[in-house]
Amino acid sequence: MNRAEYSLHEVISVKDISPTVFVVRLTRNNLQFKTGQHINVGPAASGYTREYSIYSGEGEDFLEILVKVVLKGWVSPQLHQLKPGDQVMVEPPLGYFSLPDTWQKDEKLLFVATGTGIAPYHSFLRTHPQLNYHLLHGVTDASEACEKTFYSPQNLTLCTSRKQDGHFHGRVTQWLQQNDLTPYQHIYLCGNRNMINDAFTLLKEKGFPMENIHAEAYF
Repeated sequence: MNRAEYSLHEVISVKDISPTVFVVRLTRNNLQFKTGQHINVGPAASGYTREYSIYSGEGEDFLEILVKVVLKGWVSPQLHQLKPGDQVMVEPPLGYFSLPDTWQKDEKLLFVATGTGIAPYHSFLRTHPQLNYHLLHGVTDASEACEKTFYSPQNLTLCTSRKQDGHFHGRVTQWLQQNDLTPYQHIYLCGNRNMINDAFTLLKEKGFPMENIHAEAYF
């Protein structure tokens, strides 16, 4: 495979945080990134990489990614089997899913995620713990929540679409439809492309400023 640039990083740990999602912690190796960016990662021996949003904060001395196991995937099952000391390929950070340049500390931000789309928000908060935010995380049931104790209870709404075991029974778009959005200056959308498209339509209908909506589609 023709790769113009990559670096080798060692695995520190692989930690399961739900039945289908795990966190890979790697040596940082002085890699510089802006919170909200993504990197391509894959086992060094395979030569294949996939995009993963960075899960760790800018100031930490390690690098983390959040990975969902795709049973017949080329990369995620192999990442799941890695042991401390194994090497992975890491390509340079990319992306512009970041806090606005004009962001003020008193502005309230609404973070909307489905599945592993929660990763960049975790990075935001590891880097800027003082953020004034509310997080909607859409999953099928509560077992798929990703380290929910990391987030302040008053700042997290777990939206569960199949079981009534979250904070809100329904999809994140239903929550957006049913709730007042005027307290929020910026809305971030990350995860399933269909969710993002539906949310854009809904937010436009509700009169939310389009220039204050930020999106990152995963699939």
